Amino acid sequence: MNKATSKIFKEFSHEKFPSAVVNQTIREVKSKKKNQNTKSFKKLWCCFNNQNLKVEKAGDFYTVSFPTLEKRTGVPVVARPYQQEWLERILNGTVKQGASELYRKKGKWYIAISITFEVEQRKEPKVMGIDLGLKYIAVASVGTKSWFFKGNQVAFVRRRFAAKRKKLGKSKKLSAIKKSKNKESRWMKDQNHKISRQIIDHALANGVGIIRMEDLTDIRNRAKSKKEAGRNLHSWSFHQLKKMIKYKAEMAGIRFELVKPDYTSQTCKCGHREKANRNGIQFRCKKCGYTCHADLNGAINIAKAISGLAA
Repeated sequence: MNKATSKIFKEFSHEKFPSAVVNQTIREVKSKKKNQNTKSFKKLWCCFNNQNLKVEKAGDFYTVSFPTLEKRTGVPVVARPYQQEWLERILNGTVKQGASELYRKKGKWYIAISITFEVEQRKEPKVMGIDLGLKYIAVASVGTKSWFFKGNQVAFVRRRFAAKRKKLGKSKKLSAIKKSKNKESRWMKDQNHKISRQIIDHALANGVGIIRMEDLTDIRNRAKSKKEAGRNLHSWSFHQLKKMIKYKAEMAGIRFELVKPDYTSQTCKCGHREKANRNGIQFRCKKCGYTCHADLNGAINIAKAISGLAA
């Protein structure tokens, strides 16, 4: 397989690339073509392994060097504070550098470096439950403490995006519609990053060793109508938010678990379960009279995993 791929590479290449670059490119192609049909790629970026891309530092400035057709070249890197922390860890050997990719986006060049590192699992006994919904994107609960992440601003901003695209649609400005969708997607991703970061910070500050969330497979069924689901729930990336919380939790040494969503919104702490217990955002137990914000009650039940862990 290696010989065949290498032969094809040499057949179509008219330049003499460094062998390390050729080998890494072949590995990338092989990893992506298993069980896939032939694809056409608009752009192919440079791939490097950990042997031919080197991170260096001179004073307060970082550089990366890599082989080119003429010689090995070093270029300065502009990194944000959190990115500088990872570059420092590459330099001091506390993380293992993996494959890298050099690519261009909107006229600027970027380098993406994969890293591997060991995470020590936290042994704190507390469990955080997180409930996702419409009025509040997320509600987190740890013991007697809780945090609410409102969706009011989210709904306002997204309605504004939708209204703008509707207006553009009447003018048949398709490229502008696409730009608006991309802008909204980036905004949603930024919101999810901020929410997930705050959740993990609260978990770390409150001795949490486990974070639990509902299995999101059927979350869309919560919406009262298809229209409500389509605009608010279907289109908000709860799956993306869950993934962000999961990987940030694991990076912090916090175990992440999914629980079955059955009856988490209907069950009281006294054990009584009834659909009528919940009325909108208000939870009131028909048996014992206990009252609570419905989403908070859900987060508490998720933390307890009252329906068991998801498979």
